[in-house]
Formats: sequence, structure tokens, C-alpha cells
Amino acid sequence: MKYKFSDRVSNLKPSAIREIFKYAADPEVISLSAGNPSPEAFPAEAIAKISADVLKNNPISVLQYSVSEGYTPLRNHLMDYMKKEHNTGRDFDDIIITTGAQQIMDLCSKSIVNEGDVVICEAPSFIGSLNTFRSYNAKLVGVKVETDGMSMEDLENALKANPNAKFIYTIPNFQNPSGVTMSIEKRRKMYELAKKYGVLIIEDNPYGDLRYSGEYVPNIKSFDEDGIVIYAGSFSKVISPGMRVAYCICPKPIFQKLVVCKQGNDVHTNIWSQYVCDEFITKYDFNEHLETLRKIYAKKAEYCMSLLDKYCAPAITYNKIDGGLFIWCDLHESIDMPDFCKNAVQNKVCVVPGNAFLTDETEKCQSFRINFSTPTDEQLEKGIKILGKLANSLIK
Repeated sequence: MKYKFSDRVSNLKPSAIREIFKYAADPEVISLSAGNPSPEAFPAEAIAKISADVLKNNPISVLQYSVSEGYTPLRNHLMDYMKKEHNTGRDFDDIIITTGAQQIMDLCSKSIVNEGDVVICEAPSFIGSLNTFRSYNAKLVGVKVETDGMSMEDLENALKANPNAKFIYTIPNFQNPSGVTMSIEKRRKMYELAKKYGVLIIEDNPYGDLRYSGEYVPNIKSFDEDGIVIYAGSFSKVISPGMRVAYCICPKPIFQKLVVCKQGNDVHTNIWSQYVCDEFITKYDFNEHLETLRKIYAKKAEYCMSLLDKYCAPAITYNKIDGGLFIWCDLHESIDMPDFCKNAVQNKVCVVPGNAFLTDETEKCQSFRINFSTPTDEQLEKGIKILGKLANSLIK
């Protein structure tokens, strides 16, 4: 039988990162490609205790159907926490709990984007979100990322050239994949431009709590007085990605549409996971837990950057980071990046080719992304040593 697929998915390609996972499953391969939290970062004992208590004392509360908006105590606690800690959320906002931040991108696209509408993205940007926007037949327009965030001059040019742009998608803190943090000046400018041209901003912030050096920069949503910012937060990098709990703070008219779309998607997010997250942030010292994570990742990031300095110059350079889980590496101009990544796999090291993160994957790219949070120190040193030796041998 000849299968005919919808226009939405016929041109979609598998995620390059998920495809690389197939190679990374080989126990001999050192994976510097995943975005997984460190194994030592999970609060496993607390999760086990919370789960045991609720399943013993009130099992039906986490085993029965629940409301699409999310577990009410968690929603209330998150709104209070975000207002207190980040000045995020206004009276015109509401909050919905979602099955991972990826679902926020899907629900927003379904609610806001018509076929052919423009979505303005950072270039490079997170491949999962890009593929979600593509699945709704949106036209992606990339705006280059500079050392302090998206180019505001290029952003305004993109807004002028695309009057049917629906929203700007940004990861302002420790951006995936570049590791760049957007300056406060650019955050305010982006907000001004969105307001001027009548477009929304989706602020995706899964890594914001993982700052281990430099000064805190306020969320774009924290100065939203006009109802134009949709904020995406997540527990994936600070509690557990496997639990699939995220949250979206947005203006109430948008919230209402997200709820309706979620009802047709998965009815509601796993209630056990929501309950665990709520208990953890209210009954345990969540800020102390975050500080523990920062110490773990600060140590691993510093070690990774020291290895890049030791083994990879001059063939590989990189942007130093202040937080997050990723380092964006640039190859010497004479090295063919796709061939380098293929050769790396053959040498039992996986990295993600940079063009996978571009709105136009055919565009020439000299960069690749590495992740330092998952490998052991021994694996990091071995893998980066291999990358450096390979890259320096390819300089022409």
C-alpha cells in the first residue's frame, strides 16, 4: 500500500539529536550529544518518599483523571513562586501545566499559527521547537545570535519584512545550543519591538535556574505589562525530564485556547508527576536543591572548558558559558563540519552538527554542540581529546 501523509509531516525529518542517540546507545561510544541532566542531579530519595507516601495514604488523588489546567496546588504555588522570585505573572495571566515544555510549543503553534504564518527564531535554536513550528507549516525566519543574544537590528528587519509574523521564539538564558545569554538591554528592546509590530514573544526558559557565574538577568515576562509574552518554564532540568512536567504563564485569552487544545491532545499532564513536583517545591528546600545543581554543573562546565583549552586549540574554539548544559564549538574554517561530525562518530564520540539547529538546515555551518552534564569526567576527557586530535589533523 502506498501511504499518503499530511502536508504537515510529509517534509519533516527525524530529530538529528534523536538519530544520534542511536549511535550513543553503543556502550563504546562517548555521547557528548545529549541534553540530559547529570545522573547525580536527581532528587531520587525525595521523589521515592513523596511517591510512597501518596500511594499509601491517598492513592486515588494521583491515579484518577484530573483537570486539564493542571494540579491546582501546583498551579497556585508556581504562580506565587514566580511572582515572588522572578516578578513574573500579572493579574491578566494564568498558568497551565503541560507535558514538558515541548507541549507548550505545540499548543501555542496550534492555537496561534496558521499555515504560512511566520515564526521568527534565533539562529541557531532548539531543534525540537523548530520541528514543532514546521509541523504546522509555519515559515521559519532565523535571526543570528550574537554574543549577547539575538541581533536586534536583524530582528527589526525581519519584523518589517514579515508582517504576518505571529511570534518571536527565544531562549534568553544559556541558549540551546549556543550557550549565550541575552543582555537586559536586548530583552527590553525585543519587548519594545514585539509591542511595536504587534507580535507575541515565546520566552522558553528551561535553563534559567542553572546560572553558576555572572549576574542574574530578569525574565522578559517580568516586564510584560501588555500581555504579549508567553513564558515557558520546566522541571525537566531541575527535577526530572522523565516526569515531563512544565508550565506556561500567559495572558488568559491565550491560556483558554491552550486548555482547549490540550484537552484534545492528552487530556491532562500526569497527575503523579505534578503532585511530586508540588510536594518537592513546597515541602523541601527547593532553593537549596537549585544551589546543589549549580555546584554540580559549575564544576562540570569548568572542567569541560579546561579540556577544550588543553586539547582542541587552534582547530576548535568555543564560547565560554555562565550556566546551562551546552557549549557551542566552532571549527577552523578549513574543516568540513559534517565530515568532522561523521568522523567523530567513527572514532566513538557523538556531537550534534550545528546545521541541525538552523531554520535552514542546508545553510553552511562551522559549528557543533557538545553537552557536558551527562558524561563522567573520564568520558569527557577521553571524548574531547579525540575531538581535538581529529580536528587538528583536518586543518588544511
